[in-house]
Amino acid sequence: MRAAFPDFRLGNVLSTSFTGTLSERHGDAVERIPTPHRLVDWLTVSGLAVDSCTTAQLDFAWELRESIHAAATAAAVKDALPASAVQVINDCSIQGRAAAVLTPEGRRRWRLNADSCVEDALGVIAADAISIIAGERDGKLALCASPTCQAAFFDTSQSRTRKWCDMNTCGNRQKKARFNANQRKELRSAE
Repeated sequence: MRAAFPDFRLGNVLSTSFTGTLSERHGDAVERIPTPHRLVDWLTVSGLAVDSCTTAQLDFAWELRESIHAAATAAAVKDALPASAVQVINDCSIQGRAAAVLTPEGRRRWRLNADSCVEDALGVIAADAISIIAGERDGKLALCASPTCQAAFFDTSQSRTRKWCDMNTCGNRQKKARFNANQRKELRSAE
């Protein structure tokens, strides 16, 4: 991985991890795939390795990412899905060429062909988003409680009450802020 870029925030759900490549959407946004090579890196660590990526393919990936984010956000708050986002997700899913394979552990994994391209990998991400947004998987879409993040994530916790897209970043930041506020309050009370 190239050290000059922010670390990837990888989760257990492909499509919401992909939307997490742009974080802090309501604060100082952090773009984790700013270059075509960085998208190749993310696809590789996500099990969807491709050889190369063009600037046009990166633009298409960003469009898919924002469409998934818009549709997942709408689904999480029980709003109507944006028609333009649904169209992008569907078109991308249709274009992709990948095969689902069963691992020895009994899990589904996607396999791209040796000549697969970015669009094929994005098709897998779009198909994953469709299964999440359509409610076909056990869990629920939720939005991060961080006011600067508000990322859509897929909550598979037993109680389905998770508040943060990522406990190591958003959750810890919020807990630290609450702790510091309580410390200041205690200092003022002691004066």
